[in-house]
Amino acid sequence: MAKIVTKLWDPAEYLKTEKDMLAYLEAALEENDPALIAVVLGDMARAIGMAKISRKTGLARESLYKALSPKGNPELATILKVIRAVGLQLHASKM
Repeated sequence: MAKIVTKLWDPAEYLKTEKDMLAYLEAALEENDPALIAVVLGDMARAIGMAKISRKTGLARESLYKALSPKGNPELATILKVIRAVGLQLHASKM
C-alpha cells in the first residue's frame, strides 16, 4: 500500500493576482470576524513577501507576523497600512 503524503494548505501560495487578493479579503470581510481579517491580510502579505510589506508599511517583519497571526490583534492603523501596502483600498457602502 502506498504511503499518502500530505502538507498543510497555505492560501498564500494561491494568491497570485490583486484580483485573487481582493476576492479573498472581500470574503473575509463578509464574515465580520476581525481575527479572520487579520489572518487573511497576513496570507496576502506573505504572498507578496513580508519583507516588501514591512518596507512599505514601515513596520518590522516580526511585528507584522505577530499582528497578522491567528492570535494577533492588530491595531486599525496596522490593518490600513497593510491593505495599502498590498495595493488595495477599503471603501464603505450602505448595506
